[in-house]
Amino acid sequence: MLRYRLLGRTGLRVAEIGLGTMSFGTRWGFGADEETSHGILDTYVDAGGNFLDTANMYHGGETERFLGTWLGDNRDRMVVATKYGVTTDKSDLNASGAHRKNLRRSVEGSLRRLQTDHIDLLWLHAYDDHTPIEETLRALDDLVRSGKVSYVGISNAPAWVVSASQVLAELKGWSAYAGLQVEYSLLQRAPERDLLPMAEHFGMSVVAWGPLSAGVLTGKYTRGGAPDTLRQGANDSLGRTTEASLAIARVVDEVADELDASSAQVALAWVMGRGYGMIPIVGARRVGQLVDSLGASEVHLGEVHRARLDEVSAIALGYPHDFLAGEHLRKMLAGQPERLVRRP
Repeated sequence: MLRYRLLGRTGLRVAEIGLGTMSFGTRWGFGADEETSHGILDTYVDAGGNFLDTANMYHGGETERFLGTWLGDNRDRMVVATKYGVTTDKSDLNASGAHRKNLRRSVEGSLRRLQTDHIDLLWLHAYDDHTPIEETLRALDDLVRSGKVSYVGISNAPAWVVSASQVLAELKGWSAYAGLQVEYSLLQRAPERDLLPMAEHFGMSVVAWGPLSAGVLTGKYTRGGAPDTLRQGANDSLGRTTEASLAIARVVDEVADELDASSAQVALAWVMGRGYGMIPIVGARRVGQLVDSLGASEVHLGEVHRARLDEVSAIALGYPHDFLAGEHLRKMLAGQPERLVRRP
């Protein structure tokens, strides 16, 4: 059974593995139909899951409608998170962006499709550099005060935007972001440069999308199986199937075999083990995929296995991090390092 973690600096309990729903729907030419989607949701709940992550633009709103027809008596048990900001109507310039008008329109539409009167967690889907962060934060705070939204979060944004937003929210007494959603996996560790330290500083949970790198870390590309042809082109263009990436995937396979676990379970366990605030989001088009992923909650990575995974996937942090970590500079900053007692 899944365990729970507190979301950011809130008292909200969310499952240690969230269920992503981007595969619920058929309007994009792939995905699970409504009956299959409901079966996946039932399986997730039976395992103790309560954290559902969706977006208003998934499959043209069909995904939210599938969730809405399933929720029913489950509504109060579930923590329902959706997103706004990415266009839902290319013919209307104001049907996209982080501004107040689109926010109000998006939330009202999500509430109708989800058949509920409130959203537990609303994510800004991606940073919109056309809209001042002050406008976005105040509009989000108004929704929280109205009761239509309980908590807010931000996804796919630079660290400086998020940190400036958190400070502004504190100064103004507005609702701060409880969570940060970013792509994070053994193949995508760039958030370790600035985003993850920033989130830790502000006490934000990090919800990791793509923890399996679109199937590359499940063994599909390294164990002689049939790769997902729908994602092949995107994976190639994003560098997920380079030899360097596949070398990481092979180490995941090796660790999985040694632990009698699946590759997907090991990749997810690595993400979960990066800290209390780290919550991976998994998707599934079939019940069996979800069952396998949820098994990650029972996989324990020892120091040796974690070190192997860390080493094979390590990235250069770059300037200024490498510079600041240099021994010579650290001695200069400390003055007399042998006499300096560091903070615990």
